[in-house]
Amino acid sequence: MFKDNKTKYYLIAVITFSVLVTSLSFYFYQAFFSPNALTDKEDSYSLKIPTNATFQMVSDSLYQNNVIHDLITFSFVAKVLGYQDAVKPGLYTIPAKTNNLNLIKLLRSGRQTPVKLTFNNVRTKEDLAEKITKNLETSQDEFMDLIMDSVYIWKFGFKEETIMGMFIPNTYEFWWNTSAEKLFDRMYKEYGNFWTEARLAKAQKLGLTQYEVSTLASIVQAETQKADERPKVAGVYLNRLRINMALQADPTLVFAVGDFSLKRVLNVHKEIDSPYNTYKYTGLPPGPINLPEISALEAVLNYEDHDYIYFCAKEDFSGYHAFAKDYNTHMINARRYQAALNKSKIY
Repeated sequence: MFKDNKTKYYLIAVITFSVLVTSLSFYFYQAFFSPNALTDKEDSYSLKIPTNATFQMVSDSLYQNNVIHDLITFSFVAKVLGYQDAVKPGLYTIPAKTNNLNLIKLLRSGRQTPVKLTFNNVRTKEDLAEKITKNLETSQDEFMDLIMDSVYIWKFGFKEETIMGMFIPNTYEFWWNTSAEKLFDRMYKEYGNFWTEARLAKAQKLGLTQYEVSTLASIVQAETQKADERPKVAGVYLNRLRINMALQADPTLVFAVGDFSLKRVLNVHKEIDSPYNTYKYTGLPPGPINLPEISALEAVLNYEDHDYIYFCAKEDFSGYHAFAKDYNTHMINARRYQAALNKSKIY
């Protein structure tokens, strides 16, 4: 009888253990391999993990935004794989119907999804700060703190007046959590990539530094949005520089006034005492009046060689300009444009 009971208890123990093992195996399988992220979605999800984020912050974000269905199994797998103490900041793309194992492996690996950074049509440092940090973790304020720090920007060889020229407008790929300092480092590297030996040689042939090319390019860009006309406009300003004639560039007065809504420059504006008043002072202003695009920089370096000294906007408001070699012809063109402005009631 005793042996029968012993056998009976043994069988019960074996069965119970088998059930537990089976249950635990099933639980482990479910926890690791069953879809838990975006189980009812078809599209992926972009998860932003801030710098210094904790595992609790990550799990709360995923759960509260309905990315993961089962918080307990996610936390369990994270614990097993050691992710709870190895959170890496960045932007991660989570595919639909991802299981906990692959999700944790993705987040733990630090395999971020890069973001595209594009900035153009920039007039001021504030404009640049807004556009360049739009898709980054770093804030506009953090960027502004650096670009306004004369000691910091001097390490790149720039001054407060010239620093805008370091940022070459284009489309770049960055990690979302790139710091403001790393952003400056990358832009300085891209600046160096742009200024090849061939471009440096062209600038030297013009008798201009890289900073001066950027400054002149910003004026050319402000004068015309027509890329095909920019080399011709650049040629006019280079002709004026050669004969030590004031550049007389209206966009520099707009910059000096600080009112970019100004549609018509008047004589009163020409009396402003500012180093950016190119009617009053000869030569180039201290720095760029906007962020010159590559087409504007190339227009200066590959300017059109001609004898034009003057130009003004065409009266048809096409965006193109009428060019002249002498003052009398220029005044005829200018009166036509002024008449068109008056007719359109642009004062």
